[in-house]
Amino acid sequence: MQEVPTNRRSDYLAALTQEIERKLQKALTNHSQRLQVLQQLFADIALEIDDRARDIILTKKVEGGGISKLEDIAEGGCICFYEVLADHYVKSPESARRILDLIMQLWSQSFVSHIFALLFHKWSFEVPIDESEASTRYGSALVQGASDVFWIDIQTNTRHFFSLFRYLLEEVALIPDRSKKISIQARRDLYLLLSRFILFYDLGEEDILQNFLMQFPTYPNSFLVGGPADYFVIELTDMLQKLKVEPVLIHYLSRMGVLQGLELRMATSTRLKACLYSFTSPGGPAYPTRAVRHAAWNTLDFLFPVGRYPRHVISLFFRLLYPWYWPSSCWNFIMTCVKTIFYYVLGLIISSWESMNRPKNA
Repeated sequence: MQEVPTNRRSDYLAALTQEIERKLQKALTNHSQRLQVLQQLFADIALEIDDRARDIILTKKVEGGGISKLEDIAEGGCICFYEVLADHYVKSPESARRILDLIMQLWSQSFVSHIFALLFHKWSFEVPIDESEASTRYGSALVQGASDVFWIDIQTNTRHFFSLFRYLLEEVALIPDRSKKISIQARRDLYLLLSRFILFYDLGEEDILQNFLMQFPTYPNSFLVGGPADYFVIELTDMLQKLKVEPVLIHYLSRMGVLQGLELRMATSTRLKACLYSFTSPGGPAYPTRAVRHAAWNTLDFLFPVGRYPRHVISLFFRLLYPWYWPSSCWNFIMTCVKTIFYYVLGLIISSWESMNRPKNA
């Protein structure tokens, strides 16, 4: 009786593997529907596990014959099919051979790198790979596929692929022996990729960031660009200029305080300052909203406190060049003053009331 949950889990994962093989085989043989089939397969493995399948997948047999939940997998409350399958293919690599063979035949097709990154991001580093050519190919596909799925999270402002990013950062980038299992070029691309998305997934704490920069590989043009901090900030500024989703952009700006204290070259520092300054004024090329402008000003003043007041004065004069913004600017200024006065008066009333009700000392 106690073996049933374990067997059910194995059978269920085997059935999922067979279904993936079936769809890959269909994409290989059916040219007209190839894109549609691969897109559907990617969507299927990225889905969250429903309640019906959750109890089957997230159970295992423990010593003494009992059954316990896989808390290490289900951490955070929600889990997707790709997370369970990625663990399964590490523990049972032989079950993934057929899928890998089919993926190799579909290598250049859309969504194949997405599927490979989701299913085999752990397999690529935890299962021995003999062929150096295959290792190079797997590393490049992994970085490309991870980049694409992270951009999906950016566009939808979700953290659907957080576990993939966390694994690549904490279990690969911060562990030199593991990161060296892919080619040097793939490793360089991986660190640049993680630099672009680390603030989005809220893993840019100071200690993690310092360890991450310490593990940066060397680049051929380092003598021109600078050190790891320069590469990190350059990737981050390029990322900011590509963001079009307002909540995501504000999220990035609010997390950039971790850059304070980094030793940057003058060119990199100027590039960062120019990028932030481009979000502080209305109009082109960024056309930022008021919330974005305020977030950019706060970050700019925090990272570059020297010259803060002259920057605001210059910005005020430039605002005069956009007369169509005057009515909204005046209205926002008036409302800000009214709110400030209101909360100030409210604070006085509350403090006076507390003073009146405070018992007098004898």
